[in-house]
This record gives sequence, structure tokens and C-alpha cells, in this order.
Amino acid sequence: MRNVYLLIGAALVCGACSDEPEYDACGIFEAEEILISSQVTGELLQFDASEGMKVEKGMVLGQIDTVQLYLQKVQLEAQLKSLESSRPDIESQVAAVRTQIRTLNSEKSRVEKLIAKGAAPQKQLDDINNQIAVLEDQLAAQQTSLERNSSAIDYNASALNAQIALLENQLEKCRIKSPAEGTVLAKYVNAGELVTIGAPLMKVADLSRMYLRAYFTSDQLSKISLGQEVDVTADFGGDQQYEYKGTVVWISDESEFTPKSIQTRDSRSNLVYAVKIAVENDGRLKAGIYGEVNL
Repeated sequence: MRNVYLLIGAALVCGACSDEPEYDACGIFEAEEILISSQVTGELLQFDASEGMKVEKGMVLGQIDTVQLYLQKVQLEAQLKSLESSRPDIESQVAAVRTQIRTLNSEKSRVEKLIAKGAAPQKQLDDINNQIAVLEDQLAAQQTSLERNSSAIDYNASALNAQIALLENQLEKCRIKSPAEGTVLAKYVNAGELVTIGAPLMKVADLSRMYLRAYFTSDQLSKISLGQEVDVTADFGGDQQYEYKGTVVWISDESEFTPKSIQTRDSRSNLVYAVKIAVENDGRLKAGIYGEVNL
């Protein structure tokens, strides 16, 4: 709604010119605004942002309560530690069976020598071979069972680690940071308030570069190209006018009906194209100021 009023004002300013205006298009200056919203729910313990404050990218401006999230993380870490402690030591648990097999293999060698001399019956060797086969089957089954238990622990540990990583991510989101360098335009909450996911916290914009959004007719498009330098005049009211160099940074791919609040050079034109022109701000330009463009 605010932009509608501003555009209506722009129409009054632009319409005050003669039937053959000296500009090619007019509009209002705007900044690329970033609305920062809460990514978690909780009490806002600290919020140091203030309107007009200069901020750097990544600058921490506030903190949302993390007690519940931290306790959940501690609980999961304890579960992970308990789970890891239950991991079976496969080698130690199968060591006894391996020892029995080695003992029987030694006995087998001794009996084979006795049989070769005719001092022992073949049945004795057959019994030893049967015992070795049974122990080897027992060893294989035991190893398979222990490996399955170990794999199950790995899967459960991976799930716990994923939950811990999720909580760490949420804990990080409890720190309110500026996503870009700029100026705080608006602050919507204060410390001590309860915020929910998606609740707006503040609005930040880089005011070092402003953008004039103007509308051009299809006939004028042939004179406009990306990267083109144009002359921009900012109108502060009265005789307060300042000239700037601007650069065309965006041209709409689709036409639209001329907004009622916009005057084009050919006021009879029904279809126009929106164009954004970047202007380096010397500190005087503000969002909502009217501007004219000369190609």
C-alpha cells in the first residue's frame, strides 16, 4: 500500500511537467530489502538491532532461547555414548572358539602321525574332524550374529548423529545474524518477546546502491540495453534536484499495462516494460524519492 501511495505521488510529480516531458521515464527509488524472519520458536533473550544501525554480513544481532534444544542435544549424545558402549568386541568374543579349533588342529596332526604308524584308529581322526567342522560352523554363526549387531549399532548411531546435527543446526539458527551488509530499516520485535518460526524480526537493505524502477514503452526498448549508462535526476521537492549516473541492470521480459500512477513519454501507451536502474548512493538518496530518466 505504501508503494501505491508513492507511485501516485510520482504520477503527480511527473504529470506536473508539460505535455512533452523532457525525461523519457520516471519512477521512484527503491532499495533491495531483506526481511529477516525467525527460523525457530522461543523467547528472544537478546536483540541489539536498532533502526538506522549499520550492520556487517554475518554480524550477530540477537539470541533466541536455546535451553530446550541444548538439553535435547545432551540427551541424544548420552544415548549415542550408551549405544557405542554396547558395541560387541567380535574378536574377543570368538577368541575361545578359535582357540578350541587351533587345539583340535594340533591334535589332528598328532593323530594323523599315529595313524600313519598304525598306532591309532581312523575313527579317532574322524571324530576330531567332526569336532572341528562343528566349531567352524559355530564360529561362522557367531561372527555373523556379532557383525549384524555391530551393523545395527552403526545404523542407530547414524540416526542419532543426524538428530544431533539437526539440533546443532537449530541451535545455530537461534543466533540472529545479518545476511548482508547494510542498514537496519525496521525492527519488529524486542528482547523478551516470544517469536515463532517465520515471524519477521527486522528488515535490512544495502543503501549504498539504490534502484530506480521506471517504465518504458516498447518503442523505447530499442534504445535500452543491459549495462547501459543513463542520466538519472532525483527530485527531492522544490528546487532540490540532483543528477546521477545510472546503469540499467534489469529489463522485464514481459510487458504489463501502464500503472495508473506512472506517466510515460507517450501517455497513450497501454503496454510498458519495467526497467531497474542502479545508482550509487551518495547518502542523499532514500527509498520513495522520485526520479526521472534520460536515455
